[in-house]
This record gives sequence, C-alpha cells and structure tokens, in this order.
Amino acid sequence: MWIPTEQEKFGVVLASFRGTVQHGLPLEIGDTVQILEKCEGWYRGFILKNPNAKGIFPCSYIHLKSADIKNKGQFETVIPNEDSVITEMTSTLRDWGSMWKQLYVRNEGDLFHRLWHVMNEILDLRRQVLVGHLTLDRMRDVKQHITARLDWGNEQLGLDLVPRRDFGMVDPDEISVTELYRLMEHRHRKKETPVPASTHHLFVQAKSLMSTNLGEELEVFFSIYDGREGRPLSERFFVRLNKNGVPKSPERQCTLFVDLGSSDLRKDVYVVAHIIRIGRMGAGEKKNVCSVQYRRPFGCAVVSIADLLTADSKDDHLLKVYACNTESEWYQIHENIIRKANARYNLSGSNTGLSVSLQLLHGDVEQLRREFMVLFSRGVSVTKKLGFSDIIMPGEMRNDLYITLEKGEFEKGGKSVARNVEITMYALDIDGQILKGQVAAGSGEPGADEYHSFVLYHNNSPRWAEQIKLPIPVDMFRGSHVRFEFRHCSTKDKGEKKLFGFSFVPLMQEDGRTLPDGTHELIVHKCEENTNLQDSARYLKLPCSKGNLPGNNQAVKGNKESFWITSFLCSTKLTQNGDMLDLLKWRAHPERIGDCLSKLKEIDGSEIVKFLQDTLDTLFGILDEGAQRYGLKVFDSLVHIINLLQDSKFQHFKPVMDTYIESHFAGALSYRDLIKVLKWYVDRIIEAEHQEHIRQVLKATEYIFKYIIQSRRLFSLATGGQNEEEFRCCIHELFMSIRFFLSQESSGPGPMNQTQVVFLQTFPAVYSELLKLFSVREVATFVRETLGSLPATLHSDCPLEAVKLQCIAKTVESQLYINPESRCILLPVVLRLLQVHMQEQRDLVMCAHILTSMLSLLKKDDSEQPLLEEVDLIVDSLLGVLLRTILEITNRPQPAGNTLRLQYQDVTGEFVACLLALLRQMSDKHYQKLLQCFTSKDDLRDFLLQIFTVFRILIRPEMFPKDWTVMRLVTNNVIITTVLYLSDALRKNYLNEKFDYKVWDSYFYLAVIFINQPCLQLESFSSSKRKKVLEKYGDMRVMMGCEIFSMWQNLGEHKLNFIPAMIGPFLEVTLVPQPDLRNVMIPIFHDMMDWEQRRSGNFKQVEAKLIDKLDSLMSEGKGDETYRELFNSIIPLFGPYPSLLKKIERETWRESGISLIATVTRLMERLLDYRDCMKLGEVDGKKIGCTVSLLNFYKTELNKEEMYIRYIHKLYDLHLKAQNYTEASYTLLLYDELLEWSERPLREFLNYPMQTEWQRKEYLHLTIIQNFDRGKCWENGILLCRELADQYESYYDYRNLSKMRMMEASLYDKIMDQQRLEPEFFRIGFYGKKFPFFLRNKEFVCRGHDYERLEAFQQRMLNEFPHAIAMQHANQPDQTIYQADAQYLQIYAVSPIPESQDVLQRDGVPDNIKSFYKVNHIWKFRYDRPFHKGTKDKENEFKSLWVERTTLTLVQSLPGISRWFEVEKRELVEVSPLENAIEVIENKNLQLRTLITQCQARQMQNINPLTMCLNGVIDAAVNGGLARYQEAFFVKDYIVNHPEDGDKIGRLRELMFEQAHILEFGLAVHEKFVPQDMRPLHKKLVDQFHLMKSSLGIQEFPAYVRASPIHFTNGSPRTCRNSVPNILSPEGARLVARRSPLTYPAVNRYSSSSLSSQASNEVSNITGQSESSDEVFNMQPSPSTSSLSSNHSASPNVTSSAPSSARGSPQLLDKHKHSRDNACLSPRDRPCSAIYPNPLDSTQRMIPHQIGDSTLPRSDPNIATPDKVVKPLPSSWSLDSGKDANAQLPDKFLVPPVPPRPHRSGSPAKNTRSQSPVATPRSPQKNPAPPFTPSPTECHSAGLVSNSPVLSGSYSSGISSLSRCSVSEASGTEGPPMLGVASDPPPPHTSSHLPTSASSGSDELTTRRENKTPPPYSVYERTNPRRPVPLPHSLSIPPPTEPPALPPKPHQLRIANKLDSDPRRLEQPPRPRPLPRKVSQL
Repeated sequence: MWIPTEQEKFGVVLASFRGTVQHGLPLEIGDTVQILEKCEGWYRGFILKNPNAKGIFPCSYIHLKSADIKNKGQFETVIPNEDSVITEMTSTLRDWGSMWKQLYVRNEGDLFHRLWHVMNEILDLRRQVLVGHLTLDRMRDVKQHITARLDWGNEQLGLDLVPRRDFGMVDPDEISVTELYRLMEHRHRKKETPVPASTHHLFVQAKSLMSTNLGEELEVFFSIYDGREGRPLSERFFVRLNKNGVPKSPERQCTLFVDLGSSDLRKDVYVVAHIIRIGRMGAGEKKNVCSVQYRRPFGCAVVSIADLLTADSKDDHLLKVYACNTESEWYQIHENIIRKANARYNLSGSNTGLSVSLQLLHGDVEQLRREFMVLFSRGVSVTKKLGFSDIIMPGEMRNDLYITLEKGEFEKGGKSVARNVEITMYALDIDGQILKGQVAAGSGEPGADEYHSFVLYHNNSPRWAEQIKLPIPVDMFRGSHVRFEFRHCSTKDKGEKKLFGFSFVPLMQEDGRTLPDGTHELIVHKCEENTNLQDSARYLKLPCSKGNLPGNNQAVKGNKESFWITSFLCSTKLTQNGDMLDLLKWRAHPERIGDCLSKLKEIDGSEIVKFLQDTLDTLFGILDEGAQRYGLKVFDSLVHIINLLQDSKFQHFKPVMDTYIESHFAGALSYRDLIKVLKWYVDRIIEAEHQEHIRQVLKATEYIFKYIIQSRRLFSLATGGQNEEEFRCCIHELFMSIRFFLSQESSGPGPMNQTQVVFLQTFPAVYSELLKLFSVREVATFVRETLGSLPATLHSDCPLEAVKLQCIAKTVESQLYINPESRCILLPVVLRLLQVHMQEQRDLVMCAHILTSMLSLLKKDDSEQPLLEEVDLIVDSLLGVLLRTILEITNRPQPAGNTLRLQYQDVTGEFVACLLALLRQMSDKHYQKLLQCFTSKDDLRDFLLQIFTVFRILIRPEMFPKDWTVMRLVTNNVIITTVLYLSDALRKNYLNEKFDYKVWDSYFYLAVIFINQPCLQLESFSSSKRKKVLEKYGDMRVMMGCEIFSMWQNLGEHKLNFIPAMIGPFLEVTLVPQPDLRNVMIPIFHDMMDWEQRRSGNFKQVEAKLIDKLDSLMSEGKGDETYRELFNSIIPLFGPYPSLLKKIERETWRESGISLIATVTRLMERLLDYRDCMKLGEVDGKKIGCTVSLLNFYKTELNKEEMYIRYIHKLYDLHLKAQNYTEASYTLLLYDELLEWSERPLREFLNYPMQTEWQRKEYLHLTIIQNFDRGKCWENGILLCRELADQYESYYDYRNLSKMRMMEASLYDKIMDQQRLEPEFFRIGFYGKKFPFFLRNKEFVCRGHDYERLEAFQQRMLNEFPHAIAMQHANQPDQTIYQADAQYLQIYAVSPIPESQDVLQRDGVPDNIKSFYKVNHIWKFRYDRPFHKGTKDKENEFKSLWVERTTLTLVQSLPGISRWFEVEKRELVEVSPLENAIEVIENKNLQLRTLITQCQARQMQNINPLTMCLNGVIDAAVNGGLARYQEAFFVKDYIVNHPEDGDKIGRLRELMFEQAHILEFGLAVHEKFVPQDMRPLHKKLVDQFHLMKSSLGIQEFPAYVRASPIHFTNGSPRTCRNSVPNILSPEGARLVARRSPLTYPAVNRYSSSSLSSQASNEVSNITGQSESSDEVFNMQPSPSTSSLSSNHSASPNVTSSAPSSARGSPQLLDKHKHSRDNACLSPRDRPCSAIYPNPLDSTQRMIPHQIGDSTLPRSDPNIATPDKVVKPLPSSWSLDSGKDANAQLPDKFLVPPVPPRPHRSGSPAKNTRSQSPVATPRSPQKNPAPPFTPSPTECHSAGLVSNSPVLSGSYSSGISSLSRCSVSEASGTEGPPMLGVASDPPPPHTSSHLPTSASSGSDELTTRRENKTPPPYSVYERTNPRRPVPLPHSLSIPPPTEPPALPPKPHQLRIANKLDSDPRRLEQPPRPRPLPRKVSQL
C-alpha cells in the first residue's frame, strides 16, 4: 500500500534507472527527485526538472537528503537543507551545462574553454565544502572563490546578477527593497569599478646575466631608487650569480619589494641593479697573479617603474648593462644613466644584458599570496621599504638600522700610488662579541657576521654608497656598536690585505636615544696590521665622531683621514627623540612637565603612535596628580593625540586606542575634569574670535566622550554608583551649552557656522557611548533636542545644511535609530528635515541615502502596530514628494561627467527603491487612508497621473542594469499590487459623468507597457528560471491582462474615446505569446469593432490602425504562428460569449468583420514570413522574395501607400546589398511613378528631406539611372535621361540639360563598347507545407546571376533551403507532394521568349543592342520534354517520338523588382514526330547557312566550325540519319494512315533535298578556304556526300531547288522557289548583294557553333524574322538524358526523363561525337540536345503586321531614297494578289537600341508602339523591280516572313535531336490594315481552312498585355499632363487598340486543323486591370 512520506521527501539519484517496470520513472545519475509516496522498497515521485512526469523507482537508487517543506499538501515545494552556496552552485552549474554546449555549437571556443576550466574549479571547491573538513577561515575563502567564479560565469553568459549576503543568495521577500537595491548596487559596482589598491608591490626575478666575457662570480643588488629626490626607496635585494651568469641558488632569485605607495608609481622611480664581480683586481689579469678575491665594480642596469604600469602580466626584460668610464664615478653610475650623461658611462659589452622578470602587484600581501600561488610557490624573499609604509599597522614589529658606507679620505701612507681600500664591517654587542648573522648585504641572502666593501683601484678618496642592514634585536641595541676596519689590498706580494686603520660608532647614546638619522663623519684611528681589535673596551673610550669632539682635542681634529657613513633607523620600539623620552620619564623631572606637555605637539606622529599606550598613561597620570595645574594642558595634549589618529597614516591605531580605553585605561576620576574642560571650551565658543583650537577640541568629541563614559563606569564600579545624580547633572548642563551654541544663527558662512559644522560631524558618534550609561529614550531625547535646536531657516549655500543632513544620515544608521522605542521619538525630526530638502530638490544624494537607511528597517512581513504607524507617518510626509522627486530627476538631462552620471543614476535607483519599499509596506488601511486624504477630485487625479507616470518610468529598460532581473521582478510585483488598489479609485471617481480620459488613458498605457516589458516574457527564460519566477510571483502579465479587461468592461459608452487610439497598444498585448492573456484580450477587439460600427456604421478606423500597428509590431519580432491561428479562429466573432453571439446575429456588420479578420490573417502570414526571413543569417534571396510579397499585398489588397513606400525602400536596400542593381532600379521606380513633376511640397520622409515633389522625383531619377548603369541596363537608363532632359529643357536649365545629354551619350557608348552577359533563366517550384507562405506550392522563374549555370543555381537554392529535397524529374507534382510536411524543390532551366521582335529582326542592328532585347522584358518562357506515344519502334524510335512543349507566363516581366516572379499561366502543346523532324532539319539547314555565310564573309577566325558541322551532317546522313526519317515517314503505311500529313511529308522531302543542296554548296565554299593539312578530310567529306546523295536517291536536284539552291527567304525553300535562278558555284558567292538577308542579325541566343558573338547571333539571317514580339528561338531538351542535373557544365536546363534509346542518331558513335563536338563550343553555342531548349511548336506562330513606310527611319545616307527599297520577291504562298498592292518595302530595318521618340501628342505608350516596323506582304506577280543576280546564298527581304528554325541539336546528325523553332503569340506591333488578304485562293500545298484565331490571338494578347497585373513595375506607366515623355515599348503596357487582321504564315496554314481543334489556344483569360494610381503624398 502506498503511504505518503513524511520525512523522506528529497533525494539524489545514485545510479541510472531505466524505468522498464510498469509506471517506472527513468532516472539519470545526479537527478534530484521529490518523493511523494513509499511502498515496500519503492518510492513514487518525480524529477524536479520535469514535475509533470510522475512514476516509481527503487529506494536503493536514491540518496536521501534532509529538506524543508513549504505549502505542505498537494502543491508542496521541497527545499533541501544545505548550505545556500551549495544549492546555488548546483543549480547554476546545471544552467551553465546546456549553455556551455551551445558555446561549442556557436564556435565560441575561447569562452567555451574558459568556462570549462571554471566549472571544473567550482566542482572541486564544491567537493571541499561538502566534505566539511575545512576550518572556518578556509571555508570562508573557498566560498568567496566559489561566488566570485559564479558571478564571473553569470556575467560571461549574460545571466542575472545574484544578490548575496555573506556568500549566500538573498530572498528578496526576506529583506526590504532598499536593502535589496543596496546589495545589487554593491555587487554591480564591485563588478564595474574595482577599488584601486593603495599599496603596491613589485615582484622581481633575476634570471641570468648574458655576457661574452664572464668567468667570475657576480653579485647583483636590486633596489628601488627615487630619481626625483636622489635616494633609494627600498632595501637592497641581493642575488649571487655563478660563473655562467645564472643564480647560484634558484630558490633565492625572487623577491617582492613591498609597501610601495601610489606616489611611488611614477616615471622617475626606477629599479636599479648594481653588479659586482668577485675576482682579480683587474678584469684582464692572468689567473695565477693573485689568489685573493676582491669585490670589484662590473656594471649597472636601470628600468623605470612606469614601464611596468601598463603590463598586466609578468614581463621579461633584458636590461642593458653599463660600466663607468672612471671607477671613481661608480657611486653615481645609476644617476648618470637616468640623466643620460653619456660621457660618464658606456655599454659594458655589446652582448651584455641582465635578464629579469618584473610584475607589479596590487593589494594586501596575504591576499596576493593566495591569488598568485604560482609566483609564491618558490622562495620569495620580502624586500622592505626604507622607513614605514604609508599606513602603519599596530602590532607591526620592526627594528632595522640601515648604514650606508658613503666615502673616505685616506693618506697615501708612504706609498707612491693611492691605496686600494677595502672596508670590513662588524656589529658587536655590549661585551665586544661579534653579533652573528646581524650584517645583511640585502634581502635574499641570509645575514653574515661581517661585510666586505668593494675595492676601487688606486683611490685615496673612494666613494662606495653601499647600503647595509643591521636587524639587531631591541634588547641588544643598548651598548652595541659597529666597527669599520680599513685595509689596503695589494696587487703584489700575493695580494695580501693590510690593516691600516679603523672607525667605530655606538648605536645608542647614554640617555637611551639611538644613533640619530643622518650623515656622520667618523674618525679613522690608525693602527698596524697586527693590532688586536678584539678588546673593544680599549678603543670604545676613544672619540668616534668628529662632530662630537670636545674643542680641545686638536690632535684628533688635525687627523686628515675621515670616513663618512649615513644611518637610518626604522624601529617600532626605539626612539631618537629626546622630548619623547623626557615626557615618558616625567616623574624623574616633575618641574619639566609643563614643558614636556607643550613640546608634545612638535613630536613626530610616528614617534607618538609607537609609544601610544605609554604616552596616554603618562597624560592621565599627570591629570590624576595635578588636575588643577595641568588639567587644560593634558586635555589639549589628549585632543592632539586623538586628532593625530584621524590622519590616514595613523588611522589604523584607533583600535589601539579603543583597546586602551576598554582594557588599560584606569583614570576613574578623570571624567570630572574632562567634562569641566569640555564645557569650558563650549561656553567660550560664542565669544571666541579664533575658533581653530575649539574646533580641534570638538573634532575629538567622540574619544573625549569615550574617556568620560569609561571613567565614570570605572568610578561607579569602584564606588558602587556614587555621585550618579551629579554626573547626570553635569552631562545635562554640557548638552544645554551645546544646544545654546548650536542655536546661534549667523548671517553667512562665518566662523560660528564652521564650528557648528565640526560638532555636527562628530555628534552621532557620541550616541553609542551615551547609551552605555543612559536609557534609549533619554539618549533619543538628547538627540532630538540637540538636532531640534538647530536654526530652522538657512540659506541654501550654508555649509550647515549639508552637514545637518549628514548628521541625520549617521543618526538613522546608528544603533539608537534601529531601536523602535527611540525611533518613534526621532522619526518626526528626520522626516521634517527630509521633506524640506526633497521639496527644494537639494542634497538629493544624501536624502536618498537617509531614506534608504530608514526604509531598510521595514521588513515585508512586519505588521506590528508601531511599524504601521511609522509607515503612516512616512506615507503622509514623503510619498507625494518622493513621486515628484523621481519625476523631476528622471526628466532632468543627465550630467556629462562620468562620476556625476554615476551619482545621478545611484540617486534615481535609490529613490525608486525607497518608493517600492514604501509601497510594498502599505496595507489596505494605508491605501484607504491615503485616498481619503485627497480633498478634491483634482488632487486625486494629479496623484494618480503622477504615480502612473512614475510606474511607467520604473518599467523602462534603462532603469536598472540588464542583469538585474531580481530587482525588476520585485518592482513589477509592487507595481501590479499598487495598480490593483488604485484601479478601484479610478472606477469610483472617474466613470460616467465624472469620466476623465487622461487618467484612464494613462492607466491603460501603463498596463500595456507593463505586460510588454522584456523581463516578464517568461518564454525567453530557461525552464529553471521560469519555474522559479512562476512559483514566486505567478505570471504577472495575465494578472494585468485580466485587470485591463475588467476595467474595459466598466467603461461602457466611454469605450469610444479609446477607439482607435488603444487598438495599437492592445494589439501589442495580444502579440505576447501567452494563451491566457490572449484569450482575455482578443474579445476587446470585438467590442471595439462593435462600438465603432455603432458610431460610424463601419470600422475602417479600427482596420487601418490594426494593420499599421501589426506591421510595426511584427517588424520588431513580435507575434507567432499560434497568434495568427488564434486571430483566425475568432472569425465568427463570437467565441465564448453567447450574449455577444445573439447581439452580432442581429447586427449587419458580421460579413465585414469576417473580411477584416481574413485580411489581418493574410497580412500576418506575410509579416511572419517577413520577420523570419529578416533574421540574421538568412539569405538575401529569401528576404527579397518575402519583401516583394508583402509589398504587393500592401499595394493591391490594402492600398496602404505609406507602408507600400516603406517596403519599396526596404526592398531597394536589400537589392543594393545583394548588388542586384537592375532590380534595385525597378524597385525605386515604383516610388518614382507615384510622384508627379509638380512643385507640391513633400514632408520629410524616411531619409528624404523636406522638398518639392519635382526635386524628389529628380533625385529618384538620378539614383535609378545610376543603378541602371551599374546593372548594365543602359537602355532603361537612356529613357529616364530623356525624361529628365525634357524637364530641364522645359525649365531652361541648360547646365543640367547638358549634363543629362552627356550622360545619355555615355550610356549609348557603353551599349556599343561594353560586353554584357546574358543570364540563364530557371524555373523553380516550391512544394510542401514547410515553405514560407509566399513560396508555398508555387512555381517561379528566376533570373540567374552572371555566369551561373544550372548546377550552381541548384546548389544555391539547396543552400538557401537546407532542409529541402531536390526532385529528380520535371513532371508536375501530385497532391501528396503539395500537402507534404516537408520541402521539395523542382528546378530546371527554361528559355526566354523575347517580345521585342521588331528590334531583333531588323537588318544591321548590332548584337550588343540585340542582346539586351533577348533577355529583358520577358514575360514568357519555354521548356520542352520529349516522350514516346504509343508503341516504340526499337528499330526506328523517331516514329513515336513526340515533344511536350510547356510555355510559362509570369505575373510580371523579368527583370523587375525581383530576380524571380511567380508563374501565372502554363500552356502545354504536343509536337508530332513528323513536325519534330521538320523542325530538326530546318534548324540544321539554318545552322549550315549561317556558317557558310560567315565563312564567305570571312567573319570566322578559322574554318573548323564549318568543317565540324559538315562532317557531322554528312557522316550522320551516310550512316543512316536521314534514312531513318525516310523509313519513318516516307513509307506507304505512314502515308496511308496519315493522309492529313501529306503536305508535311512533302515539306520534309523538300528540306532533305534542300539540305543536300546546301551541303553541296557548303563543300564548294569549304574547298576554297580549307587549309592544306585538312585537304584529306575534305576529300573524305566529298566522297561521303556522294554516298549520301545516292542513299537519298538524288541524281539531279529538282528544278525548284536548282533554280536557287540556297536562296530561301527566311529559311523556307518554298517562299522563294520561283526566285531568279542562280549558278551554284563558289565564285557566285562574290556577287552577294550589299544587304544579303544572310547578314541579318538573329535573335537566337543558342547558335550552335563556337563562333564569335556576332556569328552566333546570325542564325535567323536566312529566315529574315519578323515574328511576333513574343517569338524567340531556343534549344530544348531531347531524350538523350534523364537526370535533373546536366552533365554539361553549360547546360541551361534540367533534362527530361525520356529513355536514352530515344536519342536522335541511330548510331552508337554519335554520342561520343556529340561530346567531342560540344567540347569545341562556347557555353552559349552548344548544340541542341536533351539538355538544351527547343523552339515552340508552329501552332503558336503568328503573322506579322505590315510595315508603315512613313514612320521608318532612313539609315543609309549614301543611297538615294528610291534605292533604299528592295523589291519583294514572288512568294509561292502569298495571299496578297490585289492589283493595288504595289507599295514598295524599305530595304533596311536599322533601328536604334531603343525605339525612336514619338511625337509630343498622344499617349507615350501609343507613340512608341506606332513606330515599330512591320512587314507588308506583296504580290509576286506585280514586282516592278529588276532582279539582282544573286549568289547561291543570297535571299531578298520578303513581305511575309516565315518561322525561323533554330540550329540542329548535334553536329553528328541533321536529325539527331529535337531542336525546335520557338514561336509565340502575336507581335505587339501595329500598323495600317493589310491589303487584299482574302483576294487569292490559298496555294495548293496549304490548308484551305484558315484559322479564325490567327488574328484573335493577337487581339487577346494585346488586351492581356494591356492588363498586366502589376502595372507600377513598368518604367513607363506615367501620365504626364505637362510634358509627354517617350517610354520604352519593351517595358510599357500596350494600349488597347484593335490589331488588324493578319495574313497567316504557311506553317500556321499547315497546322490550321490543329489550331481549330485546340480550344486552349483560342481563349486566354484577360489579366486583371491595374489599380488606379493615386499620386503619393509622401
């Protein structure tokens, strides 16, 4: 049976449990579990991180821990009983764990590794804490380390700052808000600005001396030297180096120069290293000369401490070592180096350097030892400062005497040269014994018994400047002396050292004073070598110093030899001051007491603090014995000592004095004298002129009171409390005197004021002393009366005002105020003073400080009566003024200085914390009382507005630092509680007739920003943090949302005041992803719509506001999918409110409501996509597509012009970033088209200044032209140049007109001179529900980047959509793909169908110009897919090979505002095998003609392309290529089964003969130009050609072929059968007419040879194209491959899946030939094959219009006008036989790159269109022109032009692939009506049924073109009433004119039946009309 557990509540999992049993709960090791029930060895419970999953688990797997249970029962929470630091560590490490892994994913390696180390360190420390074996001190250190590391990690990871006290986390509910603020502020400040350390230490490590000429041992002495004062600052650090220059003892190579003050870290303080060698006298002497070792100067190195200030870590330095030029300068070599006196020193060697490591450390030495354990791991000696540090610590023991050997003056001693003097120094005790180990050359090496100076060679006046330390113990100082022995070191006589004199000096004088600091000239006593100096008593009687000699001792004074030393004592026990000794020995000389007390003030402070206790005992001893006589002097001396301890240098001695008062002070009677003297001084204040001394007395008040109170306590103890009343009386009198002097007012800041200030500064320190003898209430009364006696009204600049506040601050912080009993006495005084200052906005920093301290005492849960009264008092006095103060300081501009700004922020934060603390402390009663005290509605209104405004300020993100989440949550909790109280007042007082909009508006605004603040968005928190917040505070957003709803319901008809103003704010609230909040808020929108409908009959306002706000909010990243669904779900507009349902059913606005919601939902879909795409890291293509979708939505569905323009500019910026300059231009044109050339002023908008509409449009034009130029779209730029030029011309602005014309000219130059690449186009389908809305289940055509081929594009798309799957076929997907929860991409290449056929087909238009029209302004694209219909003949696959041709029509032409546009319409046409064969051979014939023509015109660099093409066709034909067609279509079975194909079979036969004829002529031309080495190949081709002819059964060409073997107008042999005969010979080619149609530039982009770009474009020469404007000739796939990705790098297409057996050539070798041949081709010129596009079926061909003679430009000035007409040739299928059809046609169709400008009248678009040339069919019988004698390759311009075939698919066969002619709908050109269209019967080979749709297709197309959906994207749709401007035909929307009936083309006649039977071709749905454009107001 399961029993609820009582004690076993919390545990940790010891081993992982899989939970395989029924109801088992899987556990991971380390999980923490909460246990609910127990049963027979099993527990039931849950894991704390997932409380929803409950289950059972074995008891043995759990380690139980003791825990506290809160809210026992169903909702109990369990808190483990463990150290709060451990709890925090555990939870923090869990949070860090997941974030740490994310760092790895985000590739933040540095932080990843650092955090890993810190986590391991914390785990290590956690183990130490858990083991529990640490001492208290060590535990404290460990916790400090843990919290420091936790804080570091939290800061690095951007987590919250944790408030702590004593290393434990603080519960915000347990302390007051002000206390919480202080803790947060303290931690924040600590993090921000570490307090600069006052003490510094220099770590030095001597590494080595590098030199070439070593070989002797060295001694290095480091010291710190003050260059400014010319003296050392520290002792010396001494390192011995061996002969290799490396330290002898590695453990003695480091030191720490300690206790450097901040003043020592400056530029002129240096580290100096003196180097002494130990060896021979001369550095170069031979080794055997002398065995005695001398210390000799070697070199010196210097480095400035300033160089180390910037270095954070230990730096290695290589110091240059310098030597002196003369040894006598050695003592000041370091000064010379510092001063750069170069003449006195030089480098000791070019390679000599001293390697040292230096590091500056800051702070306490013990702390540094812990922090830099690595540095201190080896032996580090401490090198002390000379003298005491800046701060002297009590208990510091030091007794060091420093003696510096300065210089000597010696006689020659009977020698011819000067001596080599060495000094040996000893320290001897009182008995004359040498003190062992008391002579130290420096720190680092142990002390020695003696010290030898270095030797200067031949110098009788040597200067050493060597410093020696004598650390002699204090007890041995008396009677000790130092002896100096002088020896001459001979360099001969075996180098012996001869004693010749000595000096000595005693260390202490007889009166107990030590050797005074300073320089002493010692007498050199001469002696012999063998003199015995061991008996010191003998020489101690001699005089030691010349300064102390009696005047009559002339003998010694005459001695010329002297020795100088400098001594310096640093001792905490010994003194050199006689006055100090006299005072301490006052009993020995009672008559000198007065003198001694007077001299005390002159004694150095360090001497006094050394003997502090002795001095104080002396003073109180004198006071006890001579109070009357010395009382005043003792009091003054005591004041002097007390004030001495206020000095920062001695402040650490205050505890020494405190200890003295507590433990050693024994003056039980002193209190009377002290009170008496103090009162005497206070009484004299008013009359005294000089108050300096009195101020000194008042400054010492604290300690004087300490002595008074302690003295009285001692007296009471001794006497049992006698004279108590007398004592109280004295104190009362003293305070009366004080109050009297405080009450004195002075007119200005005079001496009296200063004295009052001094007293108030020390007064609070007296409270704690008085409390030792008086009750709390008594002391509180003293304080209240004293503070109350101060003058009330003072001017603001009076210093007393500020000090008064400081005094109050100290009072509030004192023990006295903390006691509630005394607090009620002091509170009124404090509040009164605070109120005055805050009202006047004075000393706000101090006010905030006082208020913080006061409110820190108020705990949240205290509900005692005195406390409630206190809160009442504070609320009455300060709440209003506190609100005003916060408003005032937050509205004030922040000060500029850093310190001031910090102070300003602190003040704001403190006042805010105070307000929150006060509000949190207020209960119902307080609120009731507060609201009742407002007498009028206006006062209450002002208060509410004020508090709501303050709350809004508190919610601002900048109010607290970003990691202060704890503080923000407390703030929000207080705000919502207060708002709940105040909303009642709002309802009661400001509804119905008393309604006040301003208060309600303020309330709603506050509520909205409250809900939206980032710190309440729990969704963004980690799960653990979210759980904590919800447990503590709940979801405060929902609480506030309910409050909004409740208040809204109360408003009634006043709701109308908030429509539409509150729509935006409320919408913002509903975007918060909290379901409960949304459910509460969304009904408010129903309500708004309902009220708005009642008021104005619609809710347009609601709609407009809703949409605007939605856009701005979604752009900020708010809202989500769920929100859209939620909004969608309320379409019925009733939801959970049945009464509302009934109401709505009676309303009329239900439908419009649903429509609004639908619009909003669709907008949200787009906005959500936009937001997701705009995220960092998304690709530009996605962003652009999404922006286009949104922009169109605003334009077409919402008609929101401002939003539309905003998104135009966002899209423009995206294009610029992606370098899509053409698209950027088109985008900006959208805005440009909204503007007129008018002077209307426009407001400032986006980045545009305030300007006129004309100026903005001009600026836009110039920007667009610049971008068209960068995008190489110069033709469009030219049009805008013209428009702008017209404007300049109309204003006579010739300067700008000139510039514009020059710009236009430069664009023309660029068209002709610069190369531009033709892009590929790709069709891409996005299928599946996972795509963004704007792509989902749609297909697009995309314009590729430069050089981008299919594989690259496919890879780019897969990179943009990394989760997408590429579909491996080109078939349309089925519904399963559409509905799949995935992403599918289908990509293949498509071919553009250009519209500008008039330019493309004109004779003489350069390719540079044509290339633009081939790939610009394209609406249609085509893709072919081969397939087999019926049974496939394995012997001959051509019998069943059909082609499915797909034409895609876009919603907008490319290029446009995007690189891709959606497909609007698909059209499918099937091409029969026979038609396919005809097109293949037509294409190959066209290719051959082109190559032959180019060869004849010598346009080819070499003849190889022609050779390859001939070889391919002949080879394939001989081996069965054409024969396959014969087998398939010429057999009897086929002719019988397909009687309707008779004409087509005839056509195929003609084409075969034509091909043979062309080949024959081609071989003739080839023979003429073939190089010698290719003759054998040519011979082979000729032989094979004869074989081919015989295989075709051609003995003689038919008459119509012979007549003009290659002269086929437009590539159709039938169109010129009756042409003038021509001789087939290569020579005949020379007679080519000047404008042979073979030289017409062609439209085909895929010309199939590796020719120049000119040649590749001349494919359609033979065809003389004047097809419809949609017509283009492309190569399409054949069945040779079946993969989406092409195996040709240049493939423009994704291939179809037809089997490989369907390939065109029947021979296996063809495939390899195809590959081989392709290798020779440029990517553009590869042949048609399965991966290349084919032209359209002939069913789509349309008939051209006539040419209007009058509008054509005459382009050749060298020919007379009549000569410019070429007579039309007779056509066997022309329908025009009327007698009036004699009009002549122009010879040349030369056009400029853009259509010529029209007349000024009429529509620009119409004018443009009317200029397009169109062909006029002429009658063959009525040709008056004399015929030319043309060459075999020549053809004339015909009135009608047939379709132009494109090149064949492979060189290997004329029939091997499915190349197609591209034909599209009718041309958009128009002209005069056609003549005599129906007058002649059709020729016999054409169908007699003319399709009626031939012209109607043109009508429909024109209409559809006119109605293109998004007209604004054209450059040209402009209505300009002032100056009509020409616009390009290619971009414009054609005018709705009815085109004339057109004569059919022969191809169309041949397939008329097919057209009749295809209803899809007859009807084309019209495009929607463009929206009426309104002129922009922006």
